[in-house]
Parts: sequence; C-alpha cells; structure tokens
Amino acid sequence: MPYTPPLRDFDFILEQIVAFDQVRATDRFVEATPDMVQAILSEGGRLCSEVIAPLRRPGDVTPTRLENGAVVSPPGYAEGFAALAEGGWIGISADPEFGGMGMPQTVSTAFYEMMSAACLSLQMNPLLTQGQIEALEHHASDDIKALYLPKLISGEWSGTMNLTEPQAGTDLAALRSKAEPQEDGTYRVSGQKIYISWGDCDFTQNICHLVLARLPDAPAGSKGISLFLVPKIIPNADGSLGAPNSLRVVSLEHKLGIHGSPTCVMEYEGATGWLVGAPHKGLAAMFTMMNNARVGVGVQGIGAAEGAYQHALAYAQDRKQGPTPKGATAIIDHPDIRRQLAIMRAEVFAARAIALANCVAIDMATATGGAGWAARAGWLTPITKAYGTDTGIAVSDMGIQIHGGMGFIEETGAAQFLRDVRVTAIYEGTNAIQALDLVGRKLGDGGTAAFALLDDMADTARASDMGAPVAEAVQALRVATEWMLSQDMLARAGGATAYLRAFARVLGAHMHLKAAQSGEAPRIALARVYLDHLLPEHSAHLAAMRADPATYLSLAPEDLTA
Repeated sequence: MPYTPPLRDFDFILEQIVAFDQVRATDRFVEATPDMVQAILSEGGRLCSEVIAPLRRPGDVTPTRLENGAVVSPPGYAEGFAALAEGGWIGISADPEFGGMGMPQTVSTAFYEMMSAACLSLQMNPLLTQGQIEALEHHASDDIKALYLPKLISGEWSGTMNLTEPQAGTDLAALRSKAEPQEDGTYRVSGQKIYISWGDCDFTQNICHLVLARLPDAPAGSKGISLFLVPKIIPNADGSLGAPNSLRVVSLEHKLGIHGSPTCVMEYEGATGWLVGAPHKGLAAMFTMMNNARVGVGVQGIGAAEGAYQHALAYAQDRKQGPTPKGATAIIDHPDIRRQLAIMRAEVFAARAIALANCVAIDMATATGGAGWAARAGWLTPITKAYGTDTGIAVSDMGIQIHGGMGFIEETGAAQFLRDVRVTAIYEGTNAIQALDLVGRKLGDGGTAAFALLDDMADTARASDMGAPVAEAVQALRVATEWMLSQDMLARAGGATAYLRAFARVLGAHMHLKAAQSGEAPRIALARVYLDHLLPEHSAHLAAMRADPATYLSLAPEDLTA
C-alpha cells in the first residue's frame, strides 16, 4: 500500500512542541531555517513514498541470500540505495567539510523515521553508515577521516559495527577477537562476529567495518577493548580500491523479519585494520555510534508504527463488515475499531515527539556544549529507544487485530510490520538494558536531569486546562524517582523496566498537553484519548516498580518448570 509521509506532524512538533527554533538560532545550525527544513523533509518524504516504500514487500518475499560468499540483495534495493546516495540523504547531518549537509540530527531523524516506515530493511544500511560517520568524526585520525568520510557520506562505501560474538552478547567484556600490531602501524584483526547487519552488500563499492577487539597487552574486561576500522577491500591512499581484505561472510541468519537486510556471521582472519581512538578505549568510541544508533532504533520503531497505522487505517476505511451503531458498514465506524485507531495515533504522536525532543537536546549540546543539554539528551535516549520500539511492536500488533483474520494472512502485508519491528526491542541494547542504563548510569547524577525534566512537565500541566491528571502523574513520578535514588542496585534493577515505562507514559502525556495548547480540535481530542486510555497505565507501572525482586528471584530453575 502507499505510504504518506507525516509532514504536517513533523512541522507541528518541531515548531510547537520541541522548540526547534532554539537549534536554528545557534551559529552551528543557522542554515536550518523553516523553509530549508520543510524543503528537505518534503523531498525526503517524496523519495520514501515513491521510491523506497515499493521495496518493502519485495524485500520480504525475496530476501537477501548468500551466493558464493557474497550477499545478493532483493530486487530494487540497489536502485533505491542509489537514489538515497545521489540525493545526499546519507550525509544529512555529516560534516560539510567531507560532503555532508551539516543539518541538525533532528532533521536527519525525521527523514530516517519516514524511511523506516517505507522500508525498514533497507533503512538499516544508511542508518549504520550514518552512525559510523559520527564515530569517525569524533574519534578517527585526520588521515582516516580524509580517506573514509567522503566515501561513506557519498554512499560509495557503507559502514557496519561489529560488537557481538557467540559468547559475548550484552557482556562485551567476554569478547575474544584480537588485534596484533604491525610495523607499518596497521593491525591484524582476527575473530568471529555475529548479528552484523549489512555485513556485506552488492550495491556499495566497499563495506567498512568498525570492529571491537583486544590488543596483546590489553587488560581484562571491558577496559581492554579497542576499536578498529577494517574495510572489506583495502583502499589505496588516493581512495581507489586495492586488495581484498582477509575477512568473509560465513553465513546469513534466518530471521523472523527484516528479510531484506542481511544479518551476517563475519570471520576476520588476520584482516588489516586501523586503530580508531586510543588503545583500550574502544567502547567509548563505539558508544558514540551506539548512542546514535539507539536513538535511530527507537525511531525505527516509530516509523514501523506509522506504517502499520496507515495500513490499518486504510483497511478500516475500506472493509465492510456488519452494521455499525451509526448504520454505516465500514469497520472504522465500529467504536472499538475507532478506539484502537485513536490509541495507535496517540502512541505514535507521543513517541515521535519524545524522539524529536531528544534530538533537539542532542543538537543543542552539539551546538552549545551545554552540560544541561547533554544530560537531557542522555536521559531521553534510553526512553526514546525503549518507548519507540515498544510502540512499534504494540501498534503493529493492533494493526493486525484491526485487519481481523486478514491480518494473519501474509498477503495483506499487515503482519510484516510486526515481524520487522520486533527485533528493534532487542538490538542496540535490549529495552531492559535501556531501563538499567536509566536507573543506573543516568541516575548517577543524583536525579538532576530527571528532576529538571519533571519540572518542565509540571509547568506544562499547570498551564493546561486538561493538566490535572498529568500534574498528579508527574508528582507520582517525582516520588518514584526519589524512591529509586534511595534504593540499592538490586531494587533499582528489579524496578527499572517499570520505571522507564512509567516515565515514558507521563512524558507522552506532557507532549500531548503541549499539542492541545494549539487549540486545534483534533489535537485536543487526541490528547484526551492519551490521557484517558494510556496515561493511567503509569500507576500500574509505578506499583510494579516497587515490587520486591526477591519474590521471583527466590524461584529456583526447577520451580519454573512445568
């Protein structure tokens, strides 16, 4: 089915919800004028609708495959990627010195949401490249930047990140890949990596892998990990391609969804690599890319939710089934169908506004160096990732329900949204890890960032005629935050997921209250839907947060068997 870019929502949120005018007022992003941003998103939306969206279904039914050690992509992917590259879309936020547009991350995030809705499998390729560009901009030597960044930004080359190993998933301290220094300043990288999205492709000239590995003198644990840039084909000094490197794709994973995106098992056998950043500081460098990716993955969830919502809405308007209370026959006039659609729309709006607020904070931190902005961006990142992907899953699931029996039939395309988006709650740090990050590292400031945001939310509630339930929820969340700060890490860990979900619920209500202040009747009605049907969940989450983890930790493995 066709995809309609939500351009009006983007414009409304940027101008009336997240105060994007602050970003364009900085010297760094002065060119991000309203006309410029609207032109970029309008053209990007057209590309996603007309070129990228038609690739979603073909990539599902004709997935990537491995032939003679090389990936063969689905029909049309090469042409779709070429359109992205030719339009400069891969480097929207990249440094103009190397060919990028230099736009704020807020703008690139809006574009990548549209691309996620259009074709999530293909979107993963430039998203990873974008993250690698940012990592190299921050941590690579000048020589590496000069050689690699123009090629990555232009789309001639693509990028990946290689963290996970068979024995080292979340626990990266257990990784075994090694890197041996050579006399010419390069390193020989050896080891196996798994779950490498777009570890190979047939529409870029080169694939550049960022690989975590250990130097011979590395200390044990996560403090002994370094980061290396390992290209598929070793480039010459002038950027032309030289000899193939000593790496290969061992196999492709067979997955629930995102069939158009190859998830590779990679083998490095003394492959030539270059150190990125300082020795033994690889995680810090890689986390530049991972933090970018965590926001990006949250936005993948939002994009999938938007696509599933549009798919379900179109079906509900067309499907005739039984008399409704209004006497019409389209199922959209059944109260429960209308309720589900309204909830889907309300969830998508809240998640989108949170993600864009996160990006505004990132851009303001980049442009001003303000510690407060960096702290807010840090606080919002795990919420964006977890709530965005949870929303993608929940909305896609509701989309299937609205289709009824036809939603369970693959030909309608409704199920693909759920199959594709399901992994987003897992990769780039599971949503449980996001919650642990929130109550651990992010509350390590004594709650300063959390309380500053709660103050803003309370101000919005006080200024709104609809704000009473939100004010109560904000106060409950404040008390919950104080409770978290008083607990040991076991109690925090036990309540982390519930706390993050409660915070996201209340933050979503805050965004809807701000939208209702526009006075637009549909915005007011949608805010009421969120306050009536979704905000009350925060109370249940906060109650669960305080539950003693000893209750379930006391259950031995044998107690959990049937």
